[in-house]
Amino acid sequence: MAKKTVTVQQTGSPLRRPADQRATLVGLGLNKMNRRSTLEDTPAVRGMIRKVSHMVRVVEDDA
Repeated sequence: MAKKTVTVQQTGSPLRRPADQRATLVGLGLNKMNRRSTLEDTPAVRGMIRKVSHMVRVVEDDA
């Protein structure tokens, strides 16, 4: 059974954002505009996405 994954793409700039939001983006593997990162779909990752939801979007995979 394959592990579920979620792909996120950065859509907003971390400039003029609190340090914890910038750190959350780095934790998600993002640091530049339009960069994508595929992560394991866990409650912790979902919480990180929720925290910076105004700067990222979840990308639907073609699977």
